[in-house]
Amino acid sequence: MRYILSLDQGTTSSRALLFDDLGAVRSVAQREFQQIFPQPGWVEHDPEEIAAAQIAVALEALSKARVQARDIAAISITNQRETTIVWDRSTGKPIYNAIVWQDRRTAAFCEQLKTQGHEPRIQQRTGLLIDAYFSATKISWMLENVPNARQLAEAGRLAFGTVDTWLLWKLTGGRVHVTDASNASRTMLFNLQAGQWDSELLELFRVPESMVPVVRTSSEVYAEVSSVPDLNGIPIAGIAGDQQSALFGQRCTSPGLTKNTYGTGCFMLQSTGKRAVASSNRLVTTVAWKIGDHTDYALEGSVFVGGAVVQWLRDGLGIIGSSSDVEALANSVSDNGGVFFVPAFVGLGAPHWDSFARGAIFGLTRGSKAGHIARAALESIAYQVADLMDAVQTDTNTPLQELRVDGGATANDALMQFQADILGVPVVRPSMTETTALGAAFLAGLAVGFWDGIQAISELPRAECRFEPRLPPSRVRALRERWDEAVSRTKSWERP
Repeated sequence: MRYILSLDQGTTSSRALLFDDLGAVRSVAQREFQQIFPQPGWVEHDPEEIAAAQIAVALEALSKARVQARDIAAISITNQRETTIVWDRSTGKPIYNAIVWQDRRTAAFCEQLKTQGHEPRIQQRTGLLIDAYFSATKISWMLENVPNARQLAEAGRLAFGTVDTWLLWKLTGGRVHVTDASNASRTMLFNLQAGQWDSELLELFRVPESMVPVVRTSSEVYAEVSSVPDLNGIPIAGIAGDQQSALFGQRCTSPGLTKNTYGTGCFMLQSTGKRAVASSNRLVTTVAWKIGDHTDYALEGSVFVGGAVVQWLRDGLGIIGSSSDVEALANSVSDNGGVFFVPAFVGLGAPHWDSFARGAIFGLTRGSKAGHIARAALESIAYQVADLMDAVQTDTNTPLQELRVDGGATANDALMQFQADILGVPVVRPSMTETTALGAAFLAGLAVGFWDGIQAISELPRAECRFEPRLPPSRVRALRERWDEAVSRTKSWERP
């Protein structure tokens, strides 16, 4: 039997999963890595630690399954997307830590760009809104603030990449500097219509063209591994940003099909097929994937703090010992007791896009307990997803029929039921929730003939659990009105 090895490089951990030809997981390995917070609102990772962790778990996954490189048909890469790494081509060493997608250090620069009137042009060309979330301003910050970076960049010495590009570089010993269209479309430097880097935007952000990787499709053989002895010779054949990969893994390949991933953040994507739909509700238009000559698009809304709010209950507040304890604590009370928690720790994402909002808990009384705070934290995830869904449905004029879900927090039945209640449509959870890694595996498998086309993938077995809405619409309206009021009070808390 042969397998696809999927490298799933996330915000808090590096994971590797081995898939068989039925799309079933045969082994998993995972390793967390350090989260670095140099200043309030700043979030960094060590790129070398990311690469070392990812290679280690890849080898561990093979060892667990007792397979060798010759048993692997292809390697796929899916990754945290906008996180930005710049390194020296000659030494292969990063010039600075990776600046993570959550990082807000360039928020003031983004406000300046908006004031100068650049947002309409940037949105029209890239499908994105000006925000510190995306890669372009992070690259600019490094070039302006890391000693000698500007001179090295102008001399053609520096390379930029999102995490997929960095891993591909490391796995090939620095031979290949490539990304795929889905990741390129998250940088704020990629022209959706032209399908290539936009020279005017590179000039606006003062990013030399020599820094950016070659943009390829999401499903093709890019190279073979050549720098990890126990993996050498395996073709690397599929790359997609984690959310686009999850969309593909959920088999949302027809317009209107929608998924939400509950990870560190929450990311809702609706497939729009071959049409790039412009948003009038502050969502972003993104490449979903490119296969052969055909590019598929999606409309996306991003919540910055989803599952991370549970991590905060554990690490910041200390009211749970592990993330899995949150469901029992939330269920220790019958309702939220009037408590609403807006987890705007790093600002608000779509559809608000307020970099200066900050987190707040409202409605506390002497009767409030830890269970009420835990319940409000979980409910905040569902409310933020509902806000995204309202915007998506308005932009596409397509009523939601069901929401396909994946990610760690979907194991929480109470959250999934509340999500269905608040949305008013069924929430569908696959029995195998590793859809991010699976989507990338599908892309790599298609490239090497492991699976014979998208239709064959769509016909693979798929067991599901459905959560049907139960709350009366009047109760849903009342809850969402209070949520909206709470959100409004967190906005613009910090001053630019």
